Amino acid sequence: MEHTTGSVQGLPGGDYRRWLRGAELFAAFDDAALDELASHCGLYSYEAGGRVFERGEEGDALFVVVEGRVAIGAPGSPLIAELVPGDTFGELELLSGRPRNEAATAAQDSRLLRFPLRGALFPEIIETRPELSARILESCLVAVARRIRQANALVKENSPWVSELRRQAHSDKLTGLNNQAFLEERLGELASGASRRFALLMLKPDNFKEINDSHGHEAGDAVLRLLAAALARSLAPGDDAVRFQGNELAAILPGRDRAAARAEAERLAGLLRGLDLGEAIGNAPFRLGVSFGAALCPEHGTRPESLIEAVRGLPLAGRERGGDAILFPEDV
Repeated sequence: MEHTTGSVQGLPGGDYRRWLRGAELFAAFDDAALDELASHCGLYSYEAGGRVFERGEEGDALFVVVEGRVAIGAPGSPLIAELVPGDTFGELELLSGRPRNEAATAAQDSRLLRFPLRGALFPEIIETRPELSARILESCLVAVARRIRQANALVKENSPWVSELRRQAHSDKLTGLNNQAFLEERLGELASGASRRFALLMLKPDNFKEINDSHGHEAGDAVLRLLAAALARSLAPGDDAVRFQGNELAAILPGRDRAAARAEAERLAGLLRGLDLGEAIGNAPFRLGVSFGAALCPEHGTRPESLIEAVRGLPLAGRERGGDAILFPEDV
């Protein structure tokens, strides 16, 4: 057993055993296993601010906090964790052989048990003490699984908070609709579901440029908000309205086949063409034209990117054909 300068000399092996048993990682070890583990450990002292290891260093040891506190995180960045007596760290890099993901620093004067002690190599211990190495590996896997369960429980306990973060990540700031990130994620969910049948509509005003040219971009944004609100109001429960890019909107329609997708596009087209835009363009006379593209899963693709690629050019093709069109990929 090794002690570095500044640590208490001549500690009996029982102290090592007690500290190891106090760590969750080794709590299930019997005395014989703890004694063998202790024979490969060293006790190290660190002054406050002393670096235990740097980010990117070789992950050649795990540590047990005996006294003090250890901060995990890169210098100048928010702390990832602060560890107290009984906590272990560094075990995943030791087992995987990967470099350290973060730095570890003594937050106050601290003493740490290190396994294996400096100068010893874990691969050599694996070869000479395979049963001990297997016990350590098993304990690490159990500890990781426990942490995952605890993290899942924390997410469930904070589900309103998590839901709000998810809403913000998936929300378009101008219109309040779901955004492109939501579209891609939702299409992936539906494509991997049991039925896998759904339709994706993409719609685009035929004459939106006239609004921007005649009334300004603020009026264009106001019209887009009116279109988005009308689309969201008109969809059935379970359907999703999306702002894709620019003045392109989309609707995700679970369970729809070709006939149902066309019927929904025709209904939405009539609603949007009759929308009163006076609030946005100062009561100037204006008739909005809208063209739609429609793609089906699995007929036109099963991956989000292939479905979006299949449908996104269709509203523009509809405008070039005179506008107020509804097109499927095979129509062009």
